[in-house]
Amino acid sequence: MALSNLPQTQCLPKEEDIRFFEMSGYWVSPKIFSDEQLERIIEHQEKIYREEYETGAEPICNWLEGVDNPRALRKTDNSHWSDLTLRSVATDPTLGAIAAKLMKVDVIRLWHDQLLYKPGRGTGKETANVGWHQDYVYWQNCMEPTLITAWVAFTDVDLSNGCMQVVPRSNQWGLVNVNNFFEQNLEKQQAEMEVPENEVFTTVPLIMKAGQASFHHALTIHGSGANVTEKPRRSMAVHLMTGNTRYRFNPKGGQHFNARILNGKDGDLYTGDSWPVLYP
Repeated sequence: MALSNLPQTQCLPKEEDIRFFEMSGYWVSPKIFSDEQLERIIEHQEKIYREEYETGAEPICNWLEGVDNPRALRKTDNSHWSDLTLRSVATDPTLGAIAAKLMKVDVIRLWHDQLLYKPGRGTGKETANVGWHQDYVYWQNCMEPTLITAWVAFTDVDLSNGCMQVVPRSNQWGLVNVNNFFEQNLEKQQAEMEVPENEVFTTVPLIMKAGQASFHHALTIHGSGANVTEKPRRSMAVHLMTGNTRYRFNPKGGQHFNARILNGKDGDLYTGDSWPVLYP
């Protein structure tokens, strides 16, 4: 059963919000998911980690206790294949309507989701950082950067538990020379990054309450620091694309797993049930 069936119009960005997104590359929504919905969502997130797949379909790259470092970031791609509640988050119509407004398009589809769990530090030394990166560097099987991410907070997030941080205006820089989701040394990355002339690398922490979503363009540089609290930071990155997103063969980076599903040729649209429509 869907968490919601129609967009929540009170959450949609206004004209000044859209202008801010175009200039800065990010925007934070009001609360979209209720506390009751979040309780249910977190229950189903835990089911994924126990390999209890409601649909019988496995996600991609699920984190399994005892296999990977228990203090590291857990990242599960396409959890919406495996669980209907998580699918309702990944295909939420309000997320789609906001993305359509920000990208100024008529159609928004799901590219893929990433279920994320950043453990509390406890006694471990691992940081579970997310290195500075632009999403589009991993999505060059898309012909243009016609993609946007909705990062949904399942718990309150701030600097103490490793909230996302963005670099304003970096959506206008093109692809930069330093991109690595898995890098733990963010200071080293920043020092090595070639920033365009007359631009400055500054960061803004996206401090949010549970149930809010932040939106960032596929070229916006972002990352996150350590969770030094005792409780996990929980979220889902809902990666979305406009209805005119087209396939491109990428000899440098091989095939993204979603591009392999399409098995297309240059210029083909990403359409079909593998990329559900969130809007309209």
